[in-house]
Amino acid sequence: MKRVYSVGQVNRYVKNMFLQDFVLKKVYVKGEVSNCKYHPSGHIYFSLKDETGVLSCVMFAGHRRGLAFRMKDGDQVVVGGAVDVYERDGRYQLYAKEITQEGEGVLYERFLALKRELEEMGMFAQEYKQPIPEFIRRLGVVTAPAGAAIQDIRNISLRRNPYVQIILYPALVQGEGAADSIVKGIRMLDEAGVDVMIVGRGGGSIEDLWAFNEEKVARAIFDCSTPVISAVGHETDFTIADFVADLRAPTPSAAAELAVAQYGKLVENTASFRERLNRGMNAKLNLERLRLDQLQMRFQYLSPESRLRERRQLLLDYEDALRDGMKWKLQEKRHVLGLYLERYKGLSPLGKLSQGYAFVADSRGRAVKTTVGIKPGDRMEISVTDGVIEAEVTGIRKETWET
Repeated sequence: MKRVYSVGQVNRYVKNMFLQDFVLKKVYVKGEVSNCKYHPSGHIYFSLKDETGVLSCVMFAGHRRGLAFRMKDGDQVVVGGAVDVYERDGRYQLYAKEITQEGEGVLYERFLALKRELEEMGMFAQEYKQPIPEFIRRLGVVTAPAGAAIQDIRNISLRRNPYVQIILYPALVQGEGAADSIVKGIRMLDEAGVDVMIVGRGGGSIEDLWAFNEEKVARAIFDCSTPVISAVGHETDFTIADFVADLRAPTPSAAAELAVAQYGKLVENTASFRERLNRGMNAKLNLERLRLDQLQMRFQYLSPESRLRERRQLLLDYEDALRDGMKWKLQEKRHVLGLYLERYKGLSPLGKLSQGYAFVADSRGRAVKTTVGIKPGDRMEISVTDGVIEAEVTGIRKETWET
């Protein structure tokens, strides 16, 4: 029986073969760039070709730091990355992590090695970045005295704030001794007490910008107590100084805009704030005057003397009401008591005695209500209205009285 595989199974099997190949996990390929497309998502799709064939490549947006120039068709480059299979399409391609122009590979390798080393040491960490002051008086600049960078910085800074003081340290920015010159400039301006420092130069190749990739320059920027703005080259150029600095500007002109606030806008904002403050103060005063008037009216209404008069009058009203209530209550109780007296008058023993009745008790004081238990010779006490008659039973006669 033949075993039949699905397309996905075959692609997955081939992908596993690629993954198990250690050579393809990190490989460097040189060739000519063709079909280069920068996708809106940030990914770069291109091909590498030579006289023998074509290799599809992609650099994802997360690895764009590995590209220090604007790549275009026809560039001769060296691409470092991993070769893998894209399962859905069943094709393999080179996933690029770093791209250098051919001939710059050695310098770029040194750049990446130093970058990794300093990053592991924490020199790029955000917690070490100093904030750039919003308003400054003294701007320090470390750059070449005759280059376009200082002219751009000067023109933009003075246009934004004509009162800012610019202190230039004329440094070598290219060639032998450039790194030492830049380090000396950073330290001298730091001691001079400038508010912000711009360190940079105009654009160029990786060899032209190499002084800003030296470790001594990176350490000088890191150790500087003054906030440092790095402005090296053009927007696509990246150097070690950019990663160590407190803020990176894409160009020297942009660095001047980031360092110097617009004086005219500051004056406008101050006037606007003053007007808003005056309006707010006037509104607050009017509100407090209104509240004061209301409190005065409430004070008059709630004054102790007025409240005492009201309480006295209320107390008198309560006293009259209490007196009237007590008088009415006493009359009511007297009337009820009279009714009770009339009711109990008919039930009074003395009243019965005065009507001709008498109370008969035996010798032990018990009331005699029947002839039962009475025999001749027993002593009796008969109570009448004016005293007690002592008697002796001489005889007993039974009678049946009608009720």
